[in-house]
Amino acid sequence: MSAEKTDLSSLRIDRDAGTRRPGGKRPAGVIAIGVVLALAVVALVWWRVPRAAVVRVTEVEAVGGSAAPGGISANGYVVARTKASVSAKIPGRLAYLGVSEGSRVRKGEIIARLESQDVAAALAAARANVGTVEAQLAQARRDLARAEELRKQQLVSDVEVENARTQADVYTAQLASAKAQVDLAVANLENTNVRAPFDGTVLRKDAEVGEIVAPSSAGGGLTRTAIVTMADLGTLEVEVDVNEAYIAQVRNGEPTRITLDAYPDTSFDGRVRQVVPTADRQKATVLVKVSILDKDPRILPEMGARVVFVTDAASAPAGAIPRHVRVPRAAIVGEGATSRVWTVDGDVVKLQSVELGTERDGRVEVLRGLAGGERVVLDPPADLRDGSKVRISGR
Repeated sequence: MSAEKTDLSSLRIDRDAGTRRPGGKRPAGVIAIGVVLALAVVALVWWRVPRAAVVRVTEVEAVGGSAAPGGISANGYVVARTKASVSAKIPGRLAYLGVSEGSRVRKGEIIARLESQDVAAALAAARANVGTVEAQLAQARRDLARAEELRKQQLVSDVEVENARTQADVYTAQLASAKAQVDLAVANLENTNVRAPFDGTVLRKDAEVGEIVAPSSAGGGLTRTAIVTMADLGTLEVEVDVNEAYIAQVRNGEPTRITLDAYPDTSFDGRVRQVVPTADRQKATVLVKVSILDKDPRILPEMGARVVFVTDAASAPAGAIPRHVRVPRAAIVGEGATSRVWTVDGDVVKLQSVELGTERDGRVEVLRGLAGGERVVLDPPADLRDGSKVRISGR
């Protein structure tokens, strides 16, 4: 046996050799799992923390001053009492149009003309037929006179005289019929002329030269039923809807002050012309027609207007201008009595009930609930709550 001892430590099995990495680092899989768990915790916390909704806002528009004292007010539009869509009596192709928007015309003036070659030819044929029948009638009368003379000489019978008289009567009737055909052709030719029904101003051209026009839409979408729309601007008035709760305070002949949306700093004198004797059950209003006493070329049909009914004329100075508060239709939630808007105060929204008036060009007048200058939310989200915090879009 050798005196040198054998080193058996090299035969030991190292059980940690498979799990350790050089430098003592942990495996990459363990680190990845930890990162995923941390992200999950962050996402859960972010999800549970309330987030401010992003909204678009606009400022409430206010025009004019305070409402005139001593009366009630209503909104409506300027209309012409005398207005017409002028069309042709017969269908045809438009050959001539002598007016445009703004043209002033007199009653009976030709403003348009249809193609009339066929109608003119029919008139010429009818007149030629009259000439033919007149010649035949003249000959029949000469034959009758000759037959009567021969009958006196006992050279012809009574039958021949009667035949000659009958022939003359036939041509007389034919002549009357031919003249009636001429009158009909003249009327048809006149129907190709489109005349102004009254003195007025052309508001709109509804057809152009070359288009087919007809008194009805039998031709479908390619047929125009009107050539021009005209009105007598001397008959302009304002039609307003007055709440039926206040209609008892409105009387025919009552003075009014009229303010147009186009000219909020100017008011015009008016007078109640008619309280229409029926109510609108859907809107709970009564239509009132107000004559405009101040004739001004700036006043045009279809302009928006506000009328203040003056119960005491002395208490309504000319400078008292009603205040108009308007919001976009997109800011309104609900309809009728449940109409509301979301107002923004700092970064908090509040639900505000409003009473609405008339709508024009996508903006609705607010009669009660807003004073002007407030910020309201456009297209508010369905999950918006009173008192919720919001973040204004664009900030």
